[in-house]
Amino acid sequence: MRKRSHRARAALAVVAAAVLSMAGCDAFGGGGAGTKDSGASASRPSARPAPVWNRSPDSIAAVGDSITRGFDACTVLSDCPEVSWATGSDAKVDSLAVRLLGVTGAAERSWNYAVTGARMADLPEQMTQAATRAPQLVTVMIGANDACRSSARAMTSVASFRADFEESLAALRAALPKTQVYVASVPNLKRLWSEGRTNPLGKQVWKLGICPSMLGEADDLTGKATLRRDKVQKRVEAYNTVLKDVCAKDRRCRFDRNAVFDFRFDTEQLSHWDWFHPSRNGQARLAEIAYRTVTAERP
Repeated sequence: MRKRSHRARAALAVVAAAVLSMAGCDAFGGGGAGTKDSGASASRPSARPAPVWNRSPDSIAAVGDSITRGFDACTVLSDCPEVSWATGSDAKVDSLAVRLLGVTGAAERSWNYAVTGARMADLPEQMTQAATRAPQLVTVMIGANDACRSSARAMTSVASFRADFEESLAALRAALPKTQVYVASVPNLKRLWSEGRTNPLGKQVWKLGICPSMLGEADDLTGKATLRRDKVQKRVEAYNTVLKDVCAKDRRCRFDRNAVFDFRFDTEQLSHWDWFHPSRNGQARLAEIAYRTVTAERP
């Protein structure tokens, strides 16, 4: 059954009220009713409206799953947020936050609310936490765990995935109408299988239960196994279509146009602890993709 987050919506209502209570100033500045006008202002061209997308946001909050937490990138079975592509401080990764805010700015004005193991149904609650910081940009990377289940049958349905993502964006908008959102596509799990299976150690680690729907029985090339992997891959592609479509309806949301999904990664970009999560190198590549998308003149 799809998880609904009523507490998330209630909390966001409180945040929205707080934000709105601080927005009582005249949006056009301090021109009061007693100001004399010679008429020259009438002929002056009106100021150009600010662009909808700010390519240099001043604060960032990250939501998502273990990828954004830097899981297994530093030590086995541990989060390593300092190497997170979104908010990390590691110089070799050069995270999105560091690229946009600088080292000091990233330390002071970026926050990581991603949770290892999270699925799309968990996103509304993470958005609640992110909204309390009133960030100018929220990064979203989630969906791999919705496909990586005990079996292909156990994967999150496309309808539930869509409903939870729509709820997440709607909840954020209720509190922060002008906050921008960067949405990364779900990684290519079939490429992960094809690359990782070339390493004997990686295949042994996968047997511990890492993404069984795609990585289980890695050397099985029978029709049944191939059909299972194809089903998982098509579900990931469907998730990315959802992310694209829902994001397109929000003028302050940018989808990466499947850049993460299409990235031709190899084992250098995979954690050598589990051959599944990104390594430091992989995190750096994700940061590059995000930076290009966020700073692009056009989406």
